[in-house]
Amino acid sequence: MKRFHFVLILAALLAVGTSCKPKQSAYKQVYEAAKEKEMQQAASQPTAVTKDASTLPPVEVSVRKEKVEAVNPTDAAGLRRYSVVIAALSVKLNAESLKQRMENEGYNVILAQNEEGMYRVIVASYDDKAQAANKRDEIYRTYSAKGSTEYLRRTYGVPFNDLWILERQF
Repeated sequence: MKRFHFVLILAALLAVGTSCKPKQSAYKQVYEAAKEKEMQQAASQPTAVTKDASTLPPVEVSVRKEKVEAVNPTDAAGLRRYSVVIAALSVKLNAESLKQRMENEGYNVILAQNEEGMYRVIVASYDDKAQAANKRDEIYRTYSAKGSTEYLRRTYGVPFNDLWILERQF
């Protein structure tokens, strides 16, 4: 009797185990069909070859208006109307750490704080919007040429793909 129960339980487990398995071949067929369609679409579109980061198209300029004040009195003189922001952080220590890393890269970094208490890490500040946009594009291209977004996130804590321009309100 024990043997019969053992065989019955074993058969039930096998039936349950095999009935819940995904149909791998069906998934594989769908995957291969999608991959083939993607390859056909890629083949039908003209390919553009970029040789280096300087040939990239201009990056869309995002401008935000805020009232900000320099955190350090020595930075106040360098804070102009249009600033290139690489990060917005809520913790001052994190902002100061990023400032130090960017200063080691040769940037003259300004920390500013808005009315909500967010710290803006600014790497360039100008009176002219076009100059700020050009600097933003230059920074984007420089760090895009250095490597992937993930590398930049690990190295600096920010991906450099969300650079934006801050228009200072008085």
